[in-house]
Amino acid sequence: MQNLKNLVGGAWIDSIEKIEVRNPYSKQLVGTVPRLSVGEVKRAIDALYEYEPKLSAWERAEILSKAAQEVKARKQELKECISSESGMSVKDSDKEVDRSFGLLTFCAEEAKRINGEQIPSDTDSAKRDRVILAMRFPVGVVSAIVPFNRPLNQVVVKVGPALAAGNRVIVKPTERTPMAGIKLCEILLHCGLPPQMLSVVTGKSSEIGNELATNPKIDMLTFTGGTATGRHLSNIAGVKKLTLELGGNDPLIVLEDANLDLAVSLATAGSFGNAGQACRGIKRILVVDKVADQFVEKFVEATKKLKCGNPFDPTTDIGTMISEEAAIEVEKVVEEALRDGAKLLCGHTRKEAEYPPTVLDHVSPTSKIVVEETFGPTAPVIRVKDVEEAVRISNSTIYGLQSGVVTNNLQHIKYVIKHLKVGAVNINEGPQFDMPNIPFGGVKQSGLGREGVKYSIQEMTYVKTIVM
Repeated sequence: MQNLKNLVGGAWIDSIEKIEVRNPYSKQLVGTVPRLSVGEVKRAIDALYEYEPKLSAWERAEILSKAAQEVKARKQELKECISSESGMSVKDSDKEVDRSFGLLTFCAEEAKRINGEQIPSDTDSAKRDRVILAMRFPVGVVSAIVPFNRPLNQVVVKVGPALAAGNRVIVKPTERTPMAGIKLCEILLHCGLPPQMLSVVTGKSSEIGNELATNPKIDMLTFTGGTATGRHLSNIAGVKKLTLELGGNDPLIVLEDANLDLAVSLATAGSFGNAGQACRGIKRILVVDKVADQFVEKFVEATKKLKCGNPFDPTTDIGTMISEEAAIEVEKVVEEALRDGAKLLCGHTRKEAEYPPTVLDHVSPTSKIVVEETFGPTAPVIRVKDVEEAVRISNSTIYGLQSGVVTNNLQHIKYVIKHLKVGAVNINEGPQFDMPNIPFGGVKQSGLGREGVKYSIQEMTYVKTIVM
C-alpha cells in the first residue's frame, strides 16, 4: 500500500485526514492520499501566484523530454498503478502509458514553437510607420481538474501543455484515481521542474472543487468531466479563460458500402475499450438497413470473444468499471432500453463492478441509452434507412464531440463532413481516433475550446500586441 503526499507551495505535504483508494475489482486498499482542506488549496494557489517562472523554452522542453523518457522507463510501475486504482485492464493501461509518453514528447517539441506574428502598419489611409508584433505569453496560473477514466493521460493532457507554455499549474486528480497523477508530478520534479511551478492537490471534489474554479488568482480553468459539472464550473468561474471537455455521445455510422470487417473492428475497440469509460468512445452505432443484419452478426461474434475479469490478467480485454455503483447505473439504462423494445444480443450479466460488453439491436433513437451519454461497455445498434437519417439521429442529442463514418462513397463523405454537428468527423476510423498533435474538442454541450498539444498551448497563452 502506498501513502502518497501532495505538492503544495513547493513542498510535499501530508494530512491527518486520508482518502482511501481501492481497486474496483478486488476492493483491496491500494493506497491513501491526503484529504486537503480549502485553506490548503488556497495556500497552494497563493504559492503558484507569487512565483515568477524563469525557465526558457529550451529548458521547459528539456524537462518535458526527460519526463517523457522517465515515464517510458517506469512503464511497468505506472501500468500497475493505473490498473490498481481504476480497474482498467493492463492491456488498456499499457496504451495509457504509451499515450502519455507521446504527449509529453510532443509537449517538449511544441514548447519551442510558440510563435506570434508581425502585422503590417501601412494598411489604412493613415499610412502609419510602425513595427507591430503579436506575441504569445503564458496566461499565468492554470487550474486543471481531471476525471477518473484516464488517470495518467488526462493529467498529461493538461499539465504538459500548460508547462510547455510557461504557466504554473495546480492539478486536482479525481479522488477515485489520484495516484498516477501524483506520480507524474514526482517525475516532473525529478526531471528539473521548479516545484513552485506545480502543485497537486487531492480531496473531495464537493469540498475543494469550487475553490479551484473561483479563486481570483486562477487565470484559466481546464476541466474534463461530465456536462452538468462543466456547466456548474463555468457558471461560477467568473471572467477567466476556460477549456471544458465534457460529455460525448459519439456515433459510429456504418453505410451500405462499408467494409464490414473494418466497421466491426472499430465498433469493438471503440465501444468497449476501457470498459466503455471514454469520452470519445463509441456510444451509438447507426447502421444502414441493407447491411445491418450482416454487421450485427459479425459484431456479436467479435464481442463474445472479448475476455472480461481480473485487470491484471494479461489476457483480459475488459477490466472493471470504476465502481459497482457505476456498473449498476449502466445496468439500469440497458434495462430501460429493453423495455423500450431493444433486443439483447449478448452481455448484460453484471457481477459487482464487472459489466461485460453488451450489444443491443433495434434500439429506439429516443431511448435514454441513446439520448444521454452512457459511460460503460454498451453498444446500442440503431437501424437507419440512409445517410440522411443517420446524420439526423446523430445530431439529435445535446452532444457533439467526435464521430466515425465507415464508407468509401465520396458523396456520402462530403455530406457527413458538412452536416454532422461535431468537433471531428473520422472517415473509416472510429470517433476514438487520437493523435497528440491534432485538435480535440466538441460543439454544443460537449465542451468549449480545444485540446491537442499545439491547440492546448494556444488556449493556455494570450496575445499581447507590441507597437514600436
